[in-house]
Amino acid sequence: MTGIIKERLFTPGPTPLLMEAQLRALTMTLHHRTDAFRTLMRETLDHLRYYFNTRNDVIVFASSGTGAMEGAVSNLLSPGDRVLIGTAGKFGERWVQLAKAYGIESVVVEAPYGHTVPISEMKKHLDASGPFRAVFIQATESSTGVRHDVKALGEMVKALPECCLVVDAITGLGTTDLHPDEWGIDILIGGSQKATMIPPGLAFASVSEKAWKTIGNSKLPRYYFDYAKERKNLAKGESSYTPATSLVVSLHAALSYIKQLGRENLVANAALLAEATREAASALGLTQFAVSSPANAVTAINAPPGIESTKVVKEMRVRFGAILTDGQGSMKGQIFRLAHLGYYDFLDLLAVLGGLEIALLKVGHKVELGSGVRAAQNVYLRQPA
Repeated sequence: MTGIIKERLFTPGPTPLLMEAQLRALTMTLHHRTDAFRTLMRETLDHLRYYFNTRNDVIVFASSGTGAMEGAVSNLLSPGDRVLIGTAGKFGERWVQLAKAYGIESVVVEAPYGHTVPISEMKKHLDASGPFRAVFIQATESSTGVRHDVKALGEMVKALPECCLVVDAITGLGTTDLHPDEWGIDILIGGSQKATMIPPGLAFASVSEKAWKTIGNSKLPRYYFDYAKERKNLAKGESSYTPATSLVVSLHAALSYIKQLGRENLVANAALLAEATREAASALGLTQFAVSSPANAVTAINAPPGIESTKVVKEMRVRFGAILTDGQGSMKGQIFRLAHLGYYDFLDLLAVLGGLEIALLKVGHKVELGSGVRAAQNVYLRQPA
């Protein structure tokens, strides 16, 4: 094919960027030890509390989201502590790896890929295998496209005064309705390259008073990802070390946009895109990888019979410049994933679905052109005017 081909991201991270936030970063240069930056940082932290839907302090690190995940482990725990981990995909497995790296004994409740961790099994272990210092799980497992019932899990952990619930919501924030304070989520983790519509490089964590008390007694070593040290400095509008100033400027602009849009409308946007994608996939003769509780953040779709998902992903990239993601690990070649977060609207979805229909035909999957787009349009038309 010749002519203009724009590259477009439809991945669960990085995601399409908010141009206003990018322009703000390009036109605003701040030193991190000035009053101007301190004011900006304080406003950004207030915006983050709104975004997280919490009254708790939110801390920020210059890192990927995994940095805040590691910080949750090293700040909460001490040698000899035991933890309960629910895992149903590659990012749940990361909790297991982090606990192992710090020599922490973990009890793991594992669900097959495409399934959700049974909360009833988590309860059995909480009742019979404890005590546990912390429980770790994902709000959304983006490697498989499922969503966990963190509300129900929070109700269980709330009753345990010496145990904290830690939720990786890196793709859950901005795509899923979350109420960390009411649900008893003690540490909720996010990242910048997801629904906040800015580049990778910032990690966030909201921390409850229950968690701060536990952190005060923790004995594991930490240096850069020291939650208490960062909390103290952020209260002054500063960070412990050189922050990613341009990203903080972008974040301030993006969160201002989200506040204007409304947190609930951001979540509703992802939910609408996800529902329309699921309907479109079905109309195209494709099935979801998620057996139940599909996520709003990303839809994982099984490859057509006899065709590797790698071919679909490549066809979309080469023909249309549309970047989808293949499966990870053992799922590579089996599924492809279409995300619904970032600066991404319904017209973007209609375009990528139209391209997907052509790509599927080109790799040998028989489809009726327009059927997927039509299914998505019908979902859109069912919404209130």
